[in-house]
Amino acid sequence: MLFRAIFALHFLWGVLPSEPRESRGHISVVLLGATGDLANKYLWQGLFQLYLDEVSHGHSFTFHGAAQTEPERGRRLVFERLKRLACPSDVPPNRCAVLKDQFIKLTDYHQLKTAEDYATLNRQITTTLSQEGMQEAGRIFYFSVPPFAYAEIARHINSSCRPPPGLWLRVVLEKPFGHDLRSAQELADELRTFFREEEIYRVDHYLGKQAVAHILPFRDQNRHHLDPIWNRHHVERVEIVLKETVDVKNRTGFYEKYGVIRDIHQNHLTEILMFLAMELPANISSSEDVIRSKLQAFTSLQSPEITSAVIGQYVAYNSHVREELQKGQDYFSRTPTFAGVLVHLDNLRWEGVPFILASGKVLDERISYVRILFKNRAYCTQNETMWDPESSQCKPRQIIFHIGQGELNSPAILVSRNLFKPTMPDSGWKEVRDRPQLRIFGQPLSDYYVYIPVAERDAYSVLISRIYSGKKESFITVENLLASWAFWTPLLDGLSIQVPRLYPGGRENEQLLDFEMVGREVSFVAKETIELMDARDEQTPDKYKTIQSRFRQSQLITAWSEELINRLASDIEATAASAVRRSGEFHMALSGGSSPLALFRQLATRHFGFPWRQTHLWLVDERCVPLTDLESNFGTLHEQLLRHVRVPYFNIHPMPVHLNRRLCVEEDKGPELYANEIAALVTNSSFDLVLLGVGADGHTASLFPHSPVGLEGSQGVVFTESPVKPHQRMTLTLPLINKAKRVSVLVMGKGKHDIVTVVSRVGHEPKKWPVSGVSPSSGQIAWYVDYEALLG
Repeated sequence: MLFRAIFALHFLWGVLPSEPRESRGHISVVLLGATGDLANKYLWQGLFQLYLDEVSHGHSFTFHGAAQTEPERGRRLVFERLKRLACPSDVPPNRCAVLKDQFIKLTDYHQLKTAEDYATLNRQITTTLSQEGMQEAGRIFYFSVPPFAYAEIARHINSSCRPPPGLWLRVVLEKPFGHDLRSAQELADELRTFFREEEIYRVDHYLGKQAVAHILPFRDQNRHHLDPIWNRHHVERVEIVLKETVDVKNRTGFYEKYGVIRDIHQNHLTEILMFLAMELPANISSSEDVIRSKLQAFTSLQSPEITSAVIGQYVAYNSHVREELQKGQDYFSRTPTFAGVLVHLDNLRWEGVPFILASGKVLDERISYVRILFKNRAYCTQNETMWDPESSQCKPRQIIFHIGQGELNSPAILVSRNLFKPTMPDSGWKEVRDRPQLRIFGQPLSDYYVYIPVAERDAYSVLISRIYSGKKESFITVENLLASWAFWTPLLDGLSIQVPRLYPGGRENEQLLDFEMVGREVSFVAKETIELMDARDEQTPDKYKTIQSRFRQSQLITAWSEELINRLASDIEATAASAVRRSGEFHMALSGGSSPLALFRQLATRHFGFPWRQTHLWLVDERCVPLTDLESNFGTLHEQLLRHVRVPYFNIHPMPVHLNRRLCVEEDKGPELYANEIAALVTNSSFDLVLLGVGADGHTASLFPHSPVGLEGSQGVVFTESPVKPHQRMTLTLPLINKAKRVSVLVMGKGKHDIVTVVSRVGHEPKKWPVSGVSPSSGQIAWYVDYEALLG
């Protein structure tokens, strides 16, 4: 059958067997999961398109559908799908019918379950080629199967179905490529035992979308226009958006495990971000150069904080989960179905430019796009109606890569006419001048140069063609994969305990999911309204303010977390102002950990009247790491607060954990040096304010349960050992903390509810619960506890 099919192909393309063209070798394509949903929707059509594009260019093909389905049923399912294959509009119907018939003749089905099944397939390929006198070029194995099946299939291919030495092998994998950094690393390590990295093609189908695939060529072809303006001095912000109207019904099992950030942001949106932010290589046709530049851009990503993201969940999601996963009526999921994330890069080109990555289900429209909005410094004296779209600098200036759907309903590239007229390849893109009534981002289409593909192609057809050509830059390398997970995993871990905002879906969302950027934070514009239901024996937050305004015989301030931080920041500013009026300076000692981060950002962005020039900042505790280390409390303080406010550098007092090129060595007497510095600058070593937190085990500062170090005695600063890494710490002692004029203890989050309950009941037991030993001898203590920590 193979010989007859190839003979027919020679005839079809006007090449007689007596006048053979030069052969480039035979390619066997094996589609694993050939009867599955992805294969039926996209992959068989993509393989047919590859055949149409390449059959006249020297290669011959056979296509092997494979699955675990028994042979008769599997063959029937595959060939039912093949009958529905379609040709592009430029292929005449009679030729299409012949091509389709030949493709079907070149396709067969195999049940692949055991190593022997793969060995049988290998023998069939080699025997057939030998009988036909054909040379093999290589093999493509497309894994359209769940990731848990990868290892077993890889083992069978490696042991029983590899092409002979000297021929190429291309193994194609579909996402998800792990659930977090650890699982992605484990999967990569497992595959590495069977395949070389150059043999692996990890698919992100968005890289095959025509508008996305043209980002680098567009940048390359328009270097002379873009080089001066593709930077922080001219770009106001970048938006990368994928909106969907559908829900996740019938996919809740997947979504409960992954959620929107793992499903969309970690792969599709991040890859697009890299194409926009990477330095453009001199030769974009060099896969190695493009991959190297992408990886370099990954290293510039700034680690996101929890406040860098907002998350939501459509109202019906929980009912879908309960129904499909058979959960009880009391089950509530925190899985986000919407997320907006603010990303920054730390390099000279993009420093300070916000990249907004947003995606969600059950939104008002189906659309995906990239929007680069340029700064507008012009003032135009003429009335707006007089502004010319090509010459007026007062109209918005932007470049839009319209990926699909929306009112345009087509891939497109749009450039504001007052920016520049782009250079576009005549062969692949054409300018659009009609549809003047259409408006894009508030502007008529006539305000843009608009280009659409001459012929639209499905993303999988594009990527299958690039797999065939070995163009690795269109796929995810293991280095880029792990770099992406390293960026997203900490944020995902932090968001896992956050409650997403509920939204009804569609147009009813109105402004509920709108969010704004303040510095490096994002927050929803519309504040959520929370109704508290009265019940006879139930303690609501409002009741709690009345019932219990004291905590451990001290002042208790309680509110929702955002309101609580606002109150604490205002109280600190008032304390600072009072201290400056009294003595001309304000000495504040700050704890590390995650709780104060929101406070630092609040002080940096909202309290412009704070007396920073008269403020001395000290640390309550420090990890024994270099101050530039990500684990350093001082490093966090610098990143979140110090670099945003004007504190004189000689008023900043980091703990001396790094002396004589070594960390926390007793002989260097770091604690004694810090205690002496406090004694020299702080009257009676009595801080105006000490800010503390509470660990889930009851520790405060770096004073830990079941350790007597730092709980009593004359020392003001000591080394301690933490039960978690990094173990070694430097900390203020309880006696020094208790000299303070005021101590504020900040406790937030449901994870702290149990310890708050315990601490509310215990007496003075610092050896067991160090925080219970905080009791200023002549000062005041105030507890700032949010509702989640207080009420659970």
